[in-house]
Amino acid sequence: MPIQYYIGLAIALFCIGVVGVLIRRNAIIVFMCIEIMLNAANLLLVAFSKMHAALHPTVANAGIDGQLFVFFIMVVAAAEISVGLAIIVMVYRNVHSIDVNFLNRLKN
Repeated sequence: MPIQYYIGLAIALFCIGVVGVLIRRNAIIVFMCIEIMLNAANLLLVAFSKMHAALHPTVANAGIDGQLFVFFIMVVAAAEISVGLAIIVMVYRNVHSIDVNFLNRLKN
């Protein structure tokens, strides 16, 4: 499969994530959109890693660098999800709302 398909899909996913972060006001949906943007970056890393491995078939570990980066990004994203959801649950328990606009008013 050509690399352009992967790039197009990653651009579409990233744009969906950006639009979701900018338009939606629900904290959980904003959080999910950020994860979609991370997955778009992961898709590009794996696609370019695969392309690099195809261009250099004689090198033993060609193409594994991008996959290692994706693994570490997924580990950090899992930690981010657990901490972020814990914060969202605590805010909901205290404020009874997860609307980002309402939470922004709490600063004043």
